[in-house]
Amino acid sequence: MKNAEYHSPVRKEGFAELGDYAAIGEGRSVALIAPDGSIDWWCAPNLDSPPLFDRLLDPEIGGFFQLEPEGSYKVTRQYRQDSNVLETHFETETGKVLLTESINSTLAGRLPWSELARRIEGIEGEVTLNLALRFGTRAETRSPWMAQTKQGDVYHIADLMAMLRTSDDVEITSADDEQITGRLKTTAGSRALVALLVTEKEPLAVPPLSAIDNRIETSHIAWCDWARSLSYEGRYQKHVGRSALALKFLWYSPTGALAAAATTSLPEGIGGEKNYDYRYAWIRDACLIIKAFAFLGALEECKAAFSWLSQTILRHGVQLHACYTLEGDMVPEESYPPLRGYKDSTPVRIGNNARDQTQLSMYGDMLATAQQFVEAGHVLDLSTSRLLGELANCCADRWRQKDSGIWELPELQHYTHSKMACWLALDMAVKMAEEKYIEPTWVKRWQRERDRIRDWVESHCWSESKQAYLFYRGSDGGLDASLALVHRYGKKVNPQRMLSTYAAIRQELGNDGAMLYRYSGVEKEENTFVACSFWLAEAWAEMGEINKAEQAMEEILDTICDKGNVETFNEMFDVRSNTWTGNLPQGLSHLALIFAAQAMTNYDKHAS
Repeated sequence: MKNAEYHSPVRKEGFAELGDYAAIGEGRSVALIAPDGSIDWWCAPNLDSPPLFDRLLDPEIGGFFQLEPEGSYKVTRQYRQDSNVLETHFETETGKVLLTESINSTLAGRLPWSELARRIEGIEGEVTLNLALRFGTRAETRSPWMAQTKQGDVYHIADLMAMLRTSDDVEITSADDEQITGRLKTTAGSRALVALLVTEKEPLAVPPLSAIDNRIETSHIAWCDWARSLSYEGRYQKHVGRSALALKFLWYSPTGALAAAATTSLPEGIGGEKNYDYRYAWIRDACLIIKAFAFLGALEECKAAFSWLSQTILRHGVQLHACYTLEGDMVPEESYPPLRGYKDSTPVRIGNNARDQTQLSMYGDMLATAQQFVEAGHVLDLSTSRLLGELANCCADRWRQKDSGIWELPELQHYTHSKMACWLALDMAVKMAEEKYIEPTWVKRWQRERDRIRDWVESHCWSESKQAYLFYRGSDGGLDASLALVHRYGKKVNPQRMLSTYAAIRQELGNDGAMLYRYSGVEKEENTFVACSFWLAEAWAEMGEINKAEQAMEEILDTICDKGNVETFNEMFDVRSNTWTGNLPQGLSHLALIFAAQAMTNYDKHAS
């Protein structure tokens, strides 16, 4: 290498670092792009479809779509302002290139096909880029095949049809059933386009290249219109805006469902077995994202998501399931395709067995979200109002049970967070009944059960020696960071105990730092949980400890945002190696940032 300043991104055994991926999407699917120009993950046409590109989980046999400069190069990336259109700048010894990428939509919404567009512009000098496209084989259960047509070569992968479209200056050097390769030389002022069109069980439309190229700008305008329509005005505006755009990736526009993340099986700890499929809609995650959309003033998404959630629960009954598919069906049982897994972390999972768990905190999630919905000025329909009353009665009956808790643990316990969340559910039910949003027939019962939960928690879940609420009744001094989510309980029931608990959580689960592990002992097998870290900052602000909230927020942002990344948050961050782990983009991580910023903004308003 002639110039030592050019350092191409390095893969280790074929894997890029998880924190180096950027996302693009259009409200139906999400693609993940590594710094070396490789799209390593794309489930098309839907977020929870089988992956078309899955190099992320197996470099040897996984599919990918790469545009990479020849030789050594430097790379910088950023999203356009107020947009999810991604710009990547490649600089080599001979020139500079701008790569602009989008999964296209229209101003009226998504296209009836999937259109992944990649525009290549020469900025200065000359740069040669190599193109490589290999379709995934669904863990070698499908064999892609090519058919030649008058419109161009069409690839069949199970029920998918795909076509690669390129401008004339892209030279295709080989094309067979398994792979396409090509080359492109850029010069100052040159402009080329590469696009992949995909459809499932439908005819494939083949638009002109000029229309595809124009839709990159149309998509950018649509993103900007949405981002600029948000009503949030407060602290950390830039970070909140970027997290809002990240959450929009997870809003599945065909139904209004909210996916927890766009990937499956990315490990919470490298080499471990905590590798789960998050491409479904969890009641917990969906409720929290709906609240975040309400804070932001994203009325359409808030209404659509809440309607989808209430209708899905009505379909399946008030014995809530933890998660549902994006179409509102039952999540499939786990299966284990024989893939290598990210950095040899197995098993790779499709489906999620958490669907059948008892998680009592979901009642609190639903009732609190409904209260947030009406506080934002919206009106409940009769069916949803009756559903909320049924959920409150179900909570009043079931709160005494053991459950798997918010962390979906196999060991059934009386988790403190679950009990406090049941208290919150009934407290919200009482409030909405008193305000005539739901039927008040059972309000006296809800009040009595709410107070019984309070008495039970205060008697069974408080540790005098720890001066903290415990992880669960009888736990040996264990703590749980998710108690930061139930600060309303602390404010109304026992503020001093809750503040003391939060101090203990920061000390023990953060090793005296702002980045927190989920619960005691889990640091042995996973990393700090980004959402918990922001939740505690939110809780400090809600409890009036604004200095602690500000200190925590600044430390978190300095840790995870000043790394030259594009703020596409994973689930977890390893403070020991400064690397990201877990699925991405992770809704909980982004919404928790919004909650913390909103809580501090509310404190400012009340203080003034």
